[in-house]
Amino acid sequence: MNLTAKHTIYGCYLGYITQAIVNNLPPLLFLTFHNQFGISLEKISLLITVNFCIQILIDFLAPGIIKKVGYRAVGITSFLVTTLGLTGFSWLPFVLPNAYAGILICMTLNAIGGGILEVIVSPIVEACPSENKESAMSLLHSFYCWGHMGVVILSTVFFVAIGIDSWRYLPSLWALVPLFTCMMFLKIPIYSIEGDDEETQLPGGIFKSRIFWVLFLLMICAGASEQAVSQWSSLFAEDGLGVSKTVGDLLGPCAFAFFMGLSRLLYGIKGDKLNIRHGLLGTSALCIVGYLITSLSPIPLLSLAGCALCGFSVGLMWPGLFSLGAVLCRGGGTMMYAMFALAGDVGCSAGPTVVGFVTDAVGSMKTGIMAALVFPALLFIVMLGLQKNSAKEKTTDTTAAGDLRSQE
Repeated sequence: MNLTAKHTIYGCYLGYITQAIVNNLPPLLFLTFHNQFGISLEKISLLITVNFCIQILIDFLAPGIIKKVGYRAVGITSFLVTTLGLTGFSWLPFVLPNAYAGILICMTLNAIGGGILEVIVSPIVEACPSENKESAMSLLHSFYCWGHMGVVILSTVFFVAIGIDSWRYLPSLWALVPLFTCMMFLKIPIYSIEGDDEETQLPGGIFKSRIFWVLFLLMICAGASEQAVSQWSSLFAEDGLGVSKTVGDLLGPCAFAFFMGLSRLLYGIKGDKLNIRHGLLGTSALCIVGYLITSLSPIPLLSLAGCALCGFSVGLMWPGLFSLGAVLCRGGGTMMYAMFALAGDVGCSAGPTVVGFVTDAVGSMKTGIMAALVFPALLFIVMLGLQKNSAKEKTTDTTAAGDLRSQE
């Protein structure tokens, strides 16, 4: 069978679904770990910190490793590692003297595999021949959202149909996804990444580029804008509507993921008709509106609708900034994508931290959400500046062209 760029993109779709699995499946089992193995909630919280720190470390190390062994080898390794990490949940906590040590090993393997995928998947798709790379990037990132929804919904169905006591079989079932994708990565074509060789490399490197640091800041804002609301949406549903945690997860995180995926899907289909800068400016403004509704509405259902609006508005931010970076920092290569991933991860931690800190200080989560409004607001202000700068450059180019024609 002759595999083409289309199969490469399909493999990357599965890569983002894999990342969604390793990020969102373990939290569904945290309470079970606490009840079955007697692991304290403090130690379970440490698992989240370990996952975040390892992913940050991978963001730093990945470019150098990729340069030595190539994208294919790194990709195959990531899928093998995540397969081991997921299947390990089914037996390691039961065979080791310390169940927590087994869970920690599995979380570490998942963090390594997921961290690698976050770095490599976007540049692989960006390098594939396509008519509209911005649309392709947005469509790619929508599969993380569909993966997130799938993990929550299908895992909930598994627990209801088979029982939570049989949870140990679930991670091994989900491990079939990275295992299949690993076999795909053995054969799919992988195209050269612009900027990874001396001929196409950005002159002076990305760290000397002023626009790179602007986009780095925007990636932090994008990650924070997304997770500041997403991490607390389940609690909004549970407390505001008085529903169970299962229903709260479906109404909160699932609704957020659905609308985030929907916006990415819509841009993936119709993106050729929308300027990416205009799109980022508009969605950051819409995100501000979503934050205001969520934090100021006295009606719980309307606050939940504000969360959903935030999900829809942040959908374009992450893939949109990746695409904008590919244009404004042409030749940034793997290092650029890795640093953007790092910035996004920092934002994903900073957003919920701000909400939690302010909530603890004043006793109101809505005030905490309002405090995190600084992230989409900063993104809007900077994008507005970039938009005005772009307009000035076009005016200058038009004037120069007119003067040249006059001289002729």
